[in-house]
Amino acid sequence: MKLRLIFLFVLFAAIVNAQIRKIPAEVTDAFKERYPHAEKVSWKDNLTNFEAQFTLNGYKMSADFNSKGEWIDSERKIRFEELPTAVQDGFSKSKYTDWEKTDIIELDKNGDDLQYRILVKKSSVQKKYLYFDTNGKLLRDAVTL
Repeated sequence: MKLRLIFLFVLFAAIVNAQIRKIPAEVTDAFKERYPHAEKVSWKDNLTNFEAQFTLNGYKMSADFNSKGEWIDSERKIRFEELPTAVQDGFSKSKYTDWEKTDIIELDKNGDDLQYRILVKKSSVQKKYLYFDTNGKLLRDAVTL
């Protein structure tokens, strides 16, 4: 039993240690170049990439970079009223129009077109992510966990 506890402690320590490695200068420099006016910046090491969480112009945002400092993607939390009119119209014409809208995110991925993700729920059990393009076309819906 003691051996099992020691093993678990060592494993936990290794995981924690992996999570707190130093953010490479290439990553922080690339972030500062892309978001020079970012405020309240905090970093997460996701093992496969580095995620900055920050505020920019009053918006909560996150951005992912690989270990070479190459930008992967960004997310910006917005209000429904800030969505492009076409996306608002697309949502209102969808079968989810009577579902409660909770989180709305603008997704900007390197090499992809801008998308909008709307988290909707009908109950505490029925929740879905809806993905729209800038023209208001529902690209897909995905069940949340």
